[in-house]
Amino acid sequence: MWIERASPRPQNLGVENGRFAPCPASPNCVSTQASPDDTEHYISAIPYNTDLATAHDTIIQIIQQTPRTTIITNSPDYIYAEFRTPLWRFIDDVEFYFDDENKLIHFRSASRLGYGDMGTNRKRMEAIRTTFLRQSDNEGS
Repeated sequence: MWIERASPRPQNLGVENGRFAPCPASPNCVSTQASPDDTEHYISAIPYNTDLATAHDTIIQIIQQTPRTTIITNSPDYIYAEFRTPLWRFIDDVEFYFDDENKLIHFRSASRLGYGDMGTNRKRMEAIRTTFLRQSDNEGS
């Protein structure tokens, strides 16, 4: 498919010393690790009150239930998945890092192509947060 050739996988994926790569200056990226003063890129982390494995499994289930997604890396404290947009199948790179010490799921979601994303990355991550928190509430009931 031409999208894969036009937009190779970024080289700056992963977590180093508990940190993702920073978002670029363009508005097509959100990250829990951006400065809270950076309202264009900052989004709050997802809290969890279960054990790490349960939080991880819940995120995996949410990703698997989302159309047009592929999990590329799945380790105990890190997940990397590719999400494709509905119409043109543009690829967005989404990373999750489980900070078990602070019971937070950090994430970064960035479009590979273009400058803006019309809020797609933020909307996606807010939807994942809402689903996670709803499922976590049900597990605790």
